[in-house]
Amino acid sequence: MEMLENPWRGQGLPEDVLAGAPWPSTDAAAVQGLLARCPAAAETPLVAMPGSGPDLWVKDERGRMGLGSFKALGAAYVIACDAAATGAGDMGRALEGRSYVTASAGNHGLSVAAGARVFGARAVVYLAETVPESFAARLRGKGAEVVRAGVDYAGSMAAAEAAAAAGDGTLLSDSSWPGYMALPHRLMEGYLAMAAEITAQSPAPFDVIALQAGVGGLAAAVAAHVRAVWGDGPRIVVVEPEVAPALIESIRAGRPVETEGPVSAMGRLDCKAPSFIALKGLARDADAFVTVTEDEAARVLPALAERGMATTESGAAGVAALMAMGLGPETRALAIISEEPEA
Repeated sequence: MEMLENPWRGQGLPEDVLAGAPWPSTDAAAVQGLLARCPAAAETPLVAMPGSGPDLWVKDERGRMGLGSFKALGAAYVIACDAAATGAGDMGRALEGRSYVTASAGNHGLSVAAGARVFGARAVVYLAETVPESFAARLRGKGAEVVRAGVDYAGSMAAAEAAAAAGDGTLLSDSSWPGYMALPHRLMEGYLAMAAEITAQSPAPFDVIALQAGVGGLAAAVAAHVRAVWGDGPRIVVVEPEVAPALIESIRAGRPVETEGPVSAMGRLDCKAPSFIALKGLARDADAFVTVTEDEAARVLPALAERGMATTESGAAGVAALMAMGLGPETRALAIISEEPEA
């Protein structure tokens, strides 16, 4: 594990390197109000894990809205906002005739598919050649159209962007870049529902909070809410795969950096470029950035499974970082189990 203390903590990166990116939202009430209208919405548990080294607690997102991941709060929330804005009496048909286009290597695509289906829209999900057919089948089961394009995620994303530009639908990505900020900002806002549950469910602030990051949306949303509610007390640590260190390298360079590296077993975190919005928030709110190795992520899985918390390397990355930090039993620590195990 490598750790970098954040030199930008409390101030953030220079505005001129972030292309006008907005700060992550902290308005959890707006999110909770809309989700209260969704029959599938329900809190996920905050679970104590005694005997783990530190006084470890995990936020278990594996059952979130029946989609198996925190991502259910992202794209589906954006689509729900669009449906509510129509003022339609029948929300199930509010977005008939609308299409959403995205690329996905995992749970984001399921969230787009599920949200589109609930509100009557069409979902088109571009998958790289390397994404298993079993995942394509899950997407089709949610009503999405699946298009194979590109040898990797970047290739499928380029194809999705081209399709949206050609008029095939609204591009709905979970990342942000210059010229594409509004929808990913709202998508990140959806994650505030989870953050608000954490601060409400815990009787006291945590000493250390480990937040896994791909492009950084989850980490930035939770960090912004934690600072708004608990202030500077918790030490927030952002966790990335060693082979996909986009955030830590961006913090080191003082500007957004695109990285290169082999494919990581932490597939949902294997993102080589940061979201501009997430980077802006995390540069201000995170205390440190760490990378975990493939072995460190895999090593914690058996113990988690034995305790009823089976997940993937991506889902366990925060736990892996906390274990590698060697924290003692006096340290109250939080990690997020972000997804269910793969079938």
